[in-house]
Amino acid sequence: MKFWDSSAILPLIVPENATEIVKEIAAGDCSLVYWWGTPVECCSAFARLRREGYLTIAIEQACRAQLNDMVEYWAEVEPSSEVRACARRLLLRHALRAADSLQLAAALIWTGLQAEGAEFVCLDKRLRDAAAAEGFTVLPVE
Repeated sequence: MKFWDSSAILPLIVPENATEIVKEIAAGDCSLVYWWGTPVECCSAFARLRREGYLTIAIEQACRAQLNDMVEYWAEVEPSSEVRACARRLLLRHALRAADSLQLAAALIWTGLQAEGAEFVCLDKRLRDAAAAEGFTVLPVE
């Protein structure tokens, strides 16, 4: 099991440069773990890509349907006061946006605050750096 940030989930659905590498990582992971807000972040990205002309309305709808199918089988870290408190602490230590602090906090709560040896799949540089500093093994390896 690996924790997946939305930046790594998107290329599983929308073809981009990182698609092959994240698909290889996903192939070896029978049950992905994600933060409760990740589907919203992904849908936001789909809508942005549609507005920018990269996706048609029909393809955006197909992406949303594929995401719904995928998360049905994955493990979700739900919102809690523990996740929120952890996210607030992370903002004091790392240059993260609010949503990214929630992603990393959810991953830490998933590990029982013992990130050492746990894997965090992410393509966002700032979040990758913060996850590594917290003790995660960050994938894909650069």
